[in-house]
Amino acid sequence: MSVIPLPTARRPVALVVAVDAFLDRLHNDPTRASYTETLRRLRETTGDQLPVAALTPEIYEQTMARWDQGAANTWNKHLSTLTSFTAYCRRQDWLTTDPGRQLERRKVTQTRDKAIPRARLDRLFTDDRHPLRERILWRMLYETCARAEEILGLDVPDLDMEFRRALITEKGGDRAYVHWETPTARLLPRLLAGRTAGPVFLADRRAPATGRRAPALGDICPDTGRGRLSYPRAEYLFKHASKLHDPHGIGYTLHQLRHSGLTHLAAKGRSAAELQAKSRHRRLATLGIYVRLGEETSAPITAENDEHHRRHRR
Repeated sequence: MSVIPLPTARRPVALVVAVDAFLDRLHNDPTRASYTETLRRLRETTGDQLPVAALTPEIYEQTMARWDQGAANTWNKHLSTLTSFTAYCRRQDWLTTDPGRQLERRKVTQTRDKAIPRARLDRLFTDDRHPLRERILWRMLYETCARAEEILGLDVPDLDMEFRRALITEKGGDRAYVHWETPTARLLPRLLAGRTAGPVFLADRRAPATGRRAPALGDICPDTGRGRLSYPRAEYLFKHASKLHDPHGIGYTLHQLRHSGLTHLAAKGRSAAELQAKSRHRRLATLGIYVRLGEETSAPITAENDEHHRRHRR
């Protein structure tokens, strides 16, 4: 008869194991790419084999230093990822403290009107200086009013070209259809070039086949070997391109395309219920920011009500 002693302490869990376990839960979640970016930076800061229990506030501060000069929204997004990862590790009893306790969310300066004027969007969408892939992505985001992660997560089989719609994966994993208009319908076949599988929007280079940067097989085009276009890369390209059309020279964000699409629909008289159907917001109350029409509506109202303005007769 042999006696096997029970372990007296839980075996340490390496950071790379904890990160993989955390991300595996988000396999069909559009936020997975964003989470991966943050946690890749954490792994680069500490090394893959550091025990999760050894994470400290100093390590989290070094990780977040990567985005010190970024916008408040960017900082808060990556901090939220670390907070979610910490909570997951504590539920698994891999971590007993909160390494992010000294980090604070940054105050976001609210801009009342985030919508991009339609005339500027038209110039941006038709500017041949930008590649076809970008112009189709921007149009699709505007016309579908979908989130950028949802559209970038599309695979070719998700497209229903006949009915001008696509089956996207929402936050939380639910599936829903989004619909586009004639300009996108005309351009999409040129982008696909006969492809029947793989991501709709592909990166510029072939994806690495091995190593920690190698994507999942579902994120690689079987015909070209190129991986899925990432959110950070798409955001960078749009901000850089839109600087040419932004009078402030700052550039716009991909989320502003969704915001602009909903705001312009509201300006055309669409009801809150119709906007909810288009945007798939859970609550009508969250649509108030779009129904508040903003500068594009305010300017013509002011001009039409100007009693001192005289029009020259022909």
